[in-house]
Amino acid sequence: MFPVFLSACLLSLVTVVTHASGIALLVRRLPRISAVSGVWHIRRALLRVVWWLVVLHLAEISAWAVFYLWRGLMSDVETAFYFSGVTYTTIGYGDVVLAKPWRLLGPVEGLIGVLMCGLSTGYFFVVVNRMSQWQPRKDLAPSDSEA
Repeated sequence: MFPVFLSACLLSLVTVVTHASGIALLVRRLPRISAVSGVWHIRRALLRVVWWLVVLHLAEISAWAVFYLWRGLMSDVETAFYFSGVTYTTIGYGDVVLAKPWRLLGPVEGLIGVLMCGLSTGYFFVVVNRMSQWQPRKDLAPSDSEA
């Protein structure tokens, strides 16, 4: 039981550190992103943020999948990535499961996946909020009659 608990803690740590590091890189770019103007620039900036977040999640899913392969918990690469992706995203089809002593990793990966997706959602909200604050709003601009 201790190896399972230790593995869950280490995998969770790797996942959180990976996500925090990726978000930190985006935060460093946020001042430049928040100053964008124009519909196409905003779309491009949002697409960059979304793709970066997707890459982060895929890297985290991959870390769990590599562990499953390393420990011999999954028979092949495709199954390991499939199981990890389904578990991380909490879809949980149940067609692939871990062996009995290791099955407690499944709920831990699901919980960590939910938390990391929530963190990504929160960050995406901040980016959109910053962009909307930087956009000049015509309804708040003083009209010629008021000047």
